[in-house]
Amino acid sequence: MDEQESHKEYLGDVPEIGGVQDNAIFEAEWSLGQSSQESDATVARIAELESELERQKEQVGKFRDELLRKAADFENFRKQKEREAMMASSRALENIIRELLPVVDDVKRLLAHAPQSPEISSEARPYLEGVEMVKKNLEKWLGEKGVTAIESIGTKLDVNFHEAISQIDHPDAEPDMIIEEYQTGYLLGEKVIRHAKVIVAR
Repeated sequence: MDEQESHKEYLGDVPEIGGVQDNAIFEAEWSLGQSSQESDATVARIAELESELERQKEQVGKFRDELLRKAADFENFRKQKEREAMMASSRALENIIRELLPVVDDVKRLLAHAPQSPEISSEARPYLEGVEMVKKNLEKWLGEKGVTAIESIGTKLDVNFHEAISQIDHPDAEPDMIIEEYQTGYLLGEKVIRHAKVIVAR
């Protein structure tokens, strides 16, 4: 074998320069293609996650609004029940006071018609003192509940507080001036629970 053929045989397994470049370019293009595909997939996944995040945010917003509405409804319901309970308690108190007022009237009448101190016998005195104590305790209890007597004698007739049951001539009083109180009226706070029954000047 001559030198030229031996040289060719030695170089036979070595790729040509142009072939190496082509392979390198192909591999680079393939790698870029793969990278582009992966990038597109990543972008698509990000878009999908962002869309899902927005959907979840909308859902959370709906749940939050619904929760706030439920909380507001519950607060309104609680306040309504409190008002109803207070009104029921107030009505019950009014009823108790209205039923108790005739007892107060009877005690006041008893003391008004009791004999004067010098005329009271030693036996009757403890009973009258006991009645006086009952009257004071009743008035104290009524005061603690916010009950006050309506002023009548010496004031002008006011239909919001007084009920005229009679008119009489009175030289020293102006017309519609209250000159006598037949039955005491009472206020519970600012509410009239019983009008005062009065006699006025004609």
